[in-house]
Amino acid sequence: MRAQFVLQEIWIGLRRNLTMTISLVITVAIAMALFGTGLLLRAQVNASKGFWYDRVEVSVYLCAKTSSNPACQRSDTTEQQRDTLKKSLEDMPQVAKVDYESRQEAFDRFKDRFSGTPGFVAATKPGDIPDSFRIKLKDPSQYEKVIQAITGRPGVDQVINEREILKKFFKILGGLQWAALMIALIQVIAAVLLVANTVRLSAFNRRRETGIMRLVGASNTYIQMPFIMEGAIAGLIGGLFSAVLLVGSKMLLIDRLAGNVGFATQLGWGTVVAVIVVSICFGVLLCAIASFLTLRRYLRI
Repeated sequence: MRAQFVLQEIWIGLRRNLTMTISLVITVAIAMALFGTGLLLRAQVNASKGFWYDRVEVSVYLCAKTSSNPACQRSDTTEQQRDTLKKSLEDMPQVAKVDYESRQEAFDRFKDRFSGTPGFVAATKPGDIPDSFRIKLKDPSQYEKVIQAITGRPGVDQVINEREILKKFFKILGGLQWAALMIALIQVIAAVLLVANTVRLSAFNRRRETGIMRLVGASNTYIQMPFIMEGAIAGLIGGLFSAVLLVGSKMLLIDRLAGNVGFATQLGWGTVVAVIVVSICFGVLLCAIASFLTLRRYLRI
């Protein structure tokens, strides 16, 4: 097979169907960018889960005069109750460390954590945050045993497991990931249909040339290769554009999300490059396979 002839036919096909080729490139770029963004979000969520789930704590909030829990009877936890609770927690085999945090200490930590939202801090008073015990577990997956053992004890207002809060947050991120992948799937279907139409139109425009080639004994592979390569090149160009979009997604979406929510584990560029390579290869294969199947299914050349 002469490479010069194949390249010449590819250029003719792309030039004749320029509008549809541009539409295909744009569709593939968007589809692969969304596909890659979904993969990046998945990688970020998995990395963050591994980091935060090993560091979550169980917070035991003590009774205060402002507590809504009827068991607190609108009174503060006594010193004796607090000492008893601390000893009980320290004696639990699941507990690695117990730290007592006063209202003022909790308020100071609250101000540092939300220093970027001064209006929120100004609306909160030191007395709004009760005394608490912050419990570090040896195995974070054993939090239920600790919660069951301490809930309802005298002086306890409520027990909050940070792991459950993180689960809800990561569930939202997981939803965003699947939304991106579902939209990418729709775009992939659109790309396949565009490839089919582009190949059929290109073959129709060159039906005379392909007919002559068949008469002189050209093989099916020799005749079909330019059409398949047209789709593959359009997929490659779309994949390269998606790489630019993925770099922007990493800088403008993933990194900002990680900074705003305090992710301690940010995706490295190695992961982004791997996702870009996968997206480009997927785009090329998608268009090449769609072109091949279209030729076999609809066209007699």
